[in-house]
Amino acid sequence: MAKIIIEGNHVLEGTIEISGAKNSAVALVPASILSDGKVTIDNIPNISDIKALNEILEYLGATVERKDATITIDSSTIENKEIPEKISKKLRASYYFMSALLGKYKKVEMFFPGGCKIGSRPIDQTLKAFKLLGANVVEKDNKYIITADELIGNTIYLDMPSVGATINTILASCKAKGTTIIGNAAKEPEIVNVATFLNQMGAHIRGAGTSEITIEGVDKLGSCYTEVIPDRIETGTYLIAGALMGNNLRIENVIPDHVESLTSKLIEMGVPLIIKPSTIIVSKVNHLKPVNIKTLGYPGFPTDLQQPITTLLTKCSGKSTLIETIYENRFQNVFYLNKMGANIDIKGNLIEINGPSKLVGTQVTATDLRAGACLILAALSATGTTTINEIEHVLRGYENIVEKLSNVGAKISLVE
Repeated sequence: MAKIIIEGNHVLEGTIEISGAKNSAVALVPASILSDGKVTIDNIPNISDIKALNEILEYLGATVERKDATITIDSSTIENKEIPEKISKKLRASYYFMSALLGKYKKVEMFFPGGCKIGSRPIDQTLKAFKLLGANVVEKDNKYIITADELIGNTIYLDMPSVGATINTILASCKAKGTTIIGNAAKEPEIVNVATFLNQMGAHIRGAGTSEITIEGVDKLGSCYTEVIPDRIETGTYLIAGALMGNNLRIENVIPDHVESLTSKLIEMGVPLIIKPSTIIVSKVNHLKPVNIKTLGYPGFPTDLQQPITTLLTKCSGKSTLIETIYENRFQNVFYLNKMGANIDIKGNLIEINGPSKLVGTQVTATDLRAGACLILAALSATGTTTINEIEHVLRGYENIVEKLSNVGAKISLVE
């Protein structure tokens, strides 16, 4: 298993360029199947999740060509066959193939998706949408067989504004007969990115980014070019790094509106920020005020930044609280932060962080993607050396994280 070794307490200064959004890219790649021609996607991050999705595309018979940050996908040669568990379990986002194949071919066979173990991650809302569109869903031994004579547009109200269920419903509805309306839809920017991509193919989607999305079904979707938006979670992670150890650290290629829930909390804590149209400059200060945070769907505070910001909360003078409302098992990082010297108590879906704490380097383990990011941030701000094991989780979602941090002064190395 790979590991990262970090010598902490080094100032971070210079520029970090943000990559394309993981949470957009992992939906855009499967969505390409809906095209009847070639599609080109630019600003694709070079992360293991994308490699796993490309593996599924190639298994199905698609042609995938990558040059730098650009991928061209030709799905015209696809054979719609069962997607085996050994490749579907590599990541959660494999279930976007479920909706794309159903939408195009009216049939899909695949196993339950994988992903980080951060709590219950059911796909009941996605399956509910498929059924309301007219599909028959059979589940046996962790395998799904989903078929439809035809998909018919319907009004689908999601029990919760799930990003995955919203995107899956859009993908399955693009070629359905008639009109589909998604109520209580998730509003994340990544959904807008996916809807824009599909509209560029020729889909008729309105309302993405709001709580009600309307899809008018079409018969054909053609070739197009699109670009992945900047990764707001990567942006947030490096902003937190700058708040911990930065000296005018420049985070570039950002959309400030997408991270406003974070920057407003950083300002409340006393972190100095200079916010420009596509750049945010951040520096460390010695005294931070405690804050209270609650994770919510966009535009609220993102669950994907809950674990990373916990590191920064250990530096606040006083008690901060953090409530996790999305996943029930997203505090696995707390054990390791406490091992490094933090003072954090878990009380159900709430943690209390008592600071300031001096963190000290030691051996820790990345239990999932964002927990790993949290521990990298902790190691950057700790005295001594930290070894983070099972770092593959982090490489799933952060492009060139070792190089990006090294370039701004971190003492960090990846050991395979």
